Amino acid sequence: MAKKIIIVGGVAGGATAAARLRRLSEENEIIMIEKGPYISFANCGLPYYIGEVIKDRDQLLVQTVEGMSKKFNLDIRNLSEATGIDRERKTLTIQKVDTGETYEETYDTLILSPGAKPIIPPFKGLEEAENLFTLRTVPDTDKIKGWVDDQTPEHAVIIGGGFIGLEMAENLVHRGVKVTIVELGSQVMAPLDYEMAAMVHKELKKHGVNLIFNDGVKSFEDRGRKILLESGRSIASDLTILSIGVRPENDLAKKADLEIGDRGGIVVNEHLQTKDEHIYAIGDAIEVKDYIQQTPAMIPLAWPANRQGRLVADHIHGQTVSYSGSLGTSVAKIFDLTVATTGNNEKLLQALQKDYEAIHIHPASNASYYPGGSPVSLKLLFNPTTGRILGAQGVGVKGVEKRIDVIATAIKGDLKAADLADLELAYAPPYSSAKDPVNMAGYVASNVIDGEVSVFHYHEVSDLLAEGEIIVDVREQKERENGAIEGSIHIPLGELRNRLSELPHDRPVYVHCQVGLRGYLATRILTHNGYQAKNLSGGYKTYESAVQA
Repeated sequence: MAKKIIIVGGVAGGATAAARLRRLSEENEIIMIEKGPYISFANCGLPYYIGEVIKDRDQLLVQTVEGMSKKFNLDIRNLSEATGIDRERKTLTIQKVDTGETYEETYDTLILSPGAKPIIPPFKGLEEAENLFTLRTVPDTDKIKGWVDDQTPEHAVIIGGGFIGLEMAENLVHRGVKVTIVELGSQVMAPLDYEMAAMVHKELKKHGVNLIFNDGVKSFEDRGRKILLESGRSIASDLTILSIGVRPENDLAKKADLEIGDRGGIVVNEHLQTKDEHIYAIGDAIEVKDYIQQTPAMIPLAWPANRQGRLVADHIHGQTVSYSGSLGTSVAKIFDLTVATTGNNEKLLQALQKDYEAIHIHPASNASYYPGGSPVSLKLLFNPTTGRILGAQGVGVKGVEKRIDVIATAIKGDLKAADLADLELAYAPPYSSAKDPVNMAGYVASNVIDGEVSVFHYHEVSDLLAEGEIIVDVREQKERENGAIEGSIHIPLGELRNRLSELPHDRPVYVHCQVGLRGYLATRILTHNGYQAKNLSGGYKTYESAVQA
């Protein structure tokens, strides 16, 4: 029996659902309602058009109204806003944006995919600011690019250090603009833990980006040309991008008395149905489950929205499918760096009071003897008792996203941390090493889980030294000359066996090298000789990155 299905919102989730619905049935009447002029566009590519990395604006338009209508036999009504749902009568009230005309449409099934909107706090002077923009849609992009093209700003301020803010920073620098990022927290890119974000800070500074942390906007003055911060500091700005984050577009759902979660997302079941079984919701507007912890989360990313769109279409057509949650796997290009994450970070695990351990490694992206390689800094989080992988983060120039994707797949396949060592991954010198960085993360995690080595972390160093503990640097003298932990003692690895008498037996000996490998070897020597030994995770490289950021 044919159904009448209305989809509110296009882009990733809504457009995917519409296309899948048509592939599953030629009989259904499918109507798509979109408030804006474009139904499907590459919102992840918008900063790169502003930066003129993407030259052709049309490349941003994944599907046009005319093209998608014909290809999938859809009734697409753009510049139309859904303003109300009558759940008893199963009707949707729609208003034409250009004329204000209002009418109703009945539905058998309704899919809500309204997305999210930028967070815009009520800053003093906001309304008068002429040079202030947000970036979410193609029209937003046109406004910002037009301003950059016409006004040729010298100084830009980006409020917020999330993915969009950093991508905008890079692309404005490409356009010759000096950029300052103002971030209320202590780091950019919240999915990263601090020591990993510190590597991104270094990259941003290398390209001339000014970073202001632990400070926020108080007001805008001189029609936005002057920004006053909470600290009392003022910044001149020719262009300001508000990139604080997004919140779900939930007004329609609220008015329909659908359940809304604490974070503002529309609450759905495992089939992506709201509390009204005839109304589904997908994409950035919904509250999802964290895949690992099964706790409520807001994860506004493209892959979940696309996947949810397909699953909803399948469920409407009677298939037994469900959405198991979002891992939050993501990647971003920050100048020459690739930054990627999957799963939980330490901040979340600590907030949930979960038992976890972390290891850091810095292997090369490919065989060290082959030219063009560079370090891949990986952090792996896992349960030290069960070995369950809880999350991973990677920063580097080359090969980062490949490793994070493998670990994300391992999580979905319920592999344990030790299983990473057993993965048979593609190898040739230009691409990897015989022991891939993912394998190395598995080996190191196995050593910790099996009790072969104990680790300590960069943030513990200052307290250990203050308590009079001994930290031994087993690197060579030339390495120490380039930087060392103040208060550490120096015993090169090659001399350690002959100088064991210099170390105490009655308390732990804390060891470090440059990246962790020699420190591990040192702990084995010490352990076999009756010492308690711990190795600094990630070595001096991780410590230096975090402490000197």
